Amino acid sequence: MELKNAVAVVTGANRGLGRHLAVQLVGRGAKVYGAVRRPETMDVPGVIPLQLDVLDEVSVQEAARAASDATLLINNAGISTGATLMRGDMAEVRREMETNFFGPLTATRAFAPVIEGNGGGAVLNILSALSWFHPAALGSYSASKAAAWALTGATRDELAPRGIAVSALNVGYMDTDMAADVPADQKVAAADVAAQALHGIETGLPEILADETSRYVKQGLSAALRPNAG
Repeated sequence: MELKNAVAVVTGANRGLGRHLAVQLVGRGAKVYGAVRRPETMDVPGVIPLQLDVLDEVSVQEAARAASDATLLINNAGISTGATLMRGDMAEVRREMETNFFGPLTATRAFAPVIEGNGGGAVLNILSALSWFHPAALGSYSASKAAAWALTGATRDELAPRGIAVSALNVGYMDTDMAADVPADQKVAAADVAAQALHGIETGLPEILADETSRYVKQGLSAALRPNAG
C-alpha cells in the first residue's frame, strides 16, 4: 500500500508507539487522524484530532463517519493491567479483553466499509510477542493479545475479497510507558518499531516481527507445531 496520500486513522495516537506512527505517517505524506478519547491531548503537528473511545461503540461509529475518507486503520490503542487470570480482579481482566480484543474488532467493523468504499486499503493491528507466549504473571494481557492475533487472521481472510489487507505487528518490549519497569537494554525504540510497521504496510507483509524477542518466540511456536521427525 502506498502511504503517500493515504488517509490513516491511528487509535491511541497521542503517546507511545501511536504517536511515532502518526509523526512518521505525516512525514511520508499521509493525511492522519489521531483517534483518541480526549482530542485536546492530540498535539502532533499535521495530525487531525478525532474523538474515539474503543470501549464505546457509538464513539467508534461516529469517528468512522467523521473520517469518511480513511484508507488505513491502525489499531494501536491498548492497555496492560498486570492482572493474572486466577487472582487478578475480574473487572481488570474484562477491561483488558474489552480494550485489546473487542476494541480492534469494533474499530475494524466500523472502518472496513469506509476503507472499502474508498477503493480499499489496509488494517494494522498492534499485537505482542505475548500473543504466542503466555506467562502466568501477564495472563490477562497475553490472553487478550492471543485473541487479537486470532482476530487478525480471521479478518485478513474475510476482508481480502473487499480489497483490505490486514496485518499484525508483533513486538516484545518497547521503550514506552507500558514497559517503564523493563531495563533499557531489553527494549527496542518505539520510533524504530513504527518505521518497521509502516514498511510492512507498504510492502504488504501479513505479519511484522519488530524485534529479536518476537522473532525468537514465533520461531519457537513454529517449531512446536512441527511433527517430530523419525
